[in-house]
Amino acid sequence: MSYRIGLVGKPSVGKSTFFNAATMNDVPEGAYPFTTIDPTVGEAYVRVDCAAPEFDESCTPNVGVCREGTRFVPVKLVDVAGLVPGAHEGRGLGNQFLTDLNETDVLIHVVDFSGKTDIEGEATEGHDPREDIDFLEEELDAWYLDVLEKGLEKFETRYHGADAAIERELAEQMSAFGIDKDRMKQVILAEGLELDPETWDDADKADLAREIRKRTKPMVVAANKMDTPEAQANWEEITSDPDYDHLSFVPASAHAEKALKNADDAGVVDYTPGESDFEVVGDVSGDQEAGLDQIGEFVAEYEGTGVQGALEAAVFDVLGCIAVFPGSANGSKDEKGVFRDCFILPGGSTTEDFAFHIHSDIGEGLLHGTDCRSNRQVGADHELSHRDVIELVSTKQAAP
Repeated sequence: MSYRIGLVGKPSVGKSTFFNAATMNDVPEGAYPFTTIDPTVGEAYVRVDCAAPEFDESCTPNVGVCREGTRFVPVKLVDVAGLVPGAHEGRGLGNQFLTDLNETDVLIHVVDFSGKTDIEGEATEGHDPREDIDFLEEELDAWYLDVLEKGLEKFETRYHGADAAIERELAEQMSAFGIDKDRMKQVILAEGLELDPETWDDADKADLAREIRKRTKPMVVAANKMDTPEAQANWEEITSDPDYDHLSFVPASAHAEKALKNADDAGVVDYTPGESDFEVVGDVSGDQEAGLDQIGEFVAEYEGTGVQGALEAAVFDVLGCIAVFPGSANGSKDEKGVFRDCFILPGGSTTEDFAFHIHSDIGEGLLHGTDCRSNRQVGADHELSHRDVIELVSTKQAAP
């Protein structure tokens, strides 16, 4: 099962361009509100150094591709429509926006760092991108607070005495956000609150809702249009502002990424997504050459266009995921192909988690794993590391 990255942003900031650049899908683009009405799901990729060369093998990917030792592993990218101030009150696409958003694991917020679109997505000059960053967090916080308060109302109605457990009621109310009672209790205590909502004031509730949101809907800010001087000036101010230390920022130009991929498809350049350079291999006009020179300066300075970087920051840095390769005892292949698969798992996953991720039958019959680099046996509770190559030894085979 692929991770789902939610792509959000106010109208006209280049969100659909970012989506198209990441997936090369033909989603309509335009400088007007609600270019995207329904959520569009596409396949994007995150890069992992392939393990095959370490075993003197060439991989045969079942999904994705491998280019010169870099594995491109699929993830789902969801272009979520309808973000405007007041979405949590039903404005714009309102509740549909929030529902679509909640079906994702992590968010990439595309922000026009050039300041040339206002809070409604209309053309302007000198807009402060901080307003866009703030309003998304405020919308999500208001949404979480509304759900939290409904849980508190139910708790007051249903529970009394020694059996009352606020963490259980709130976890049940907020289960759609992927939080259970143990994690809920952890967050409440981490906020310095008692497990008694009668001791909470309005500020406590707002802070708790915000903390739950930050833990269950983590976010990367893609600072788009960074190939403009206005965006570069805003970048320096915003990324040095301690109010935004809790966010991850990636400088990006969706336009540059799409231009390079189109040129690569046309045989004009040789470009690998995420790289900080490219080679012109075809005939170009004077204007095309000038445009490619500008893009070349940008990707050299920022170590890429930022589109690939934002996807990987979301999956590996913010979510803390790891990539794991299944292998045989000699580390080279499973029975169906040479380094055929590469799976993205939550950080902290064990050998047993890996087995169940591949198939429940393998998990149920798991005996142990083998670290194919060291040829060392590892137990079911062994915590895996990024790029491990693990053979699973089980009494059961996966169902055909």
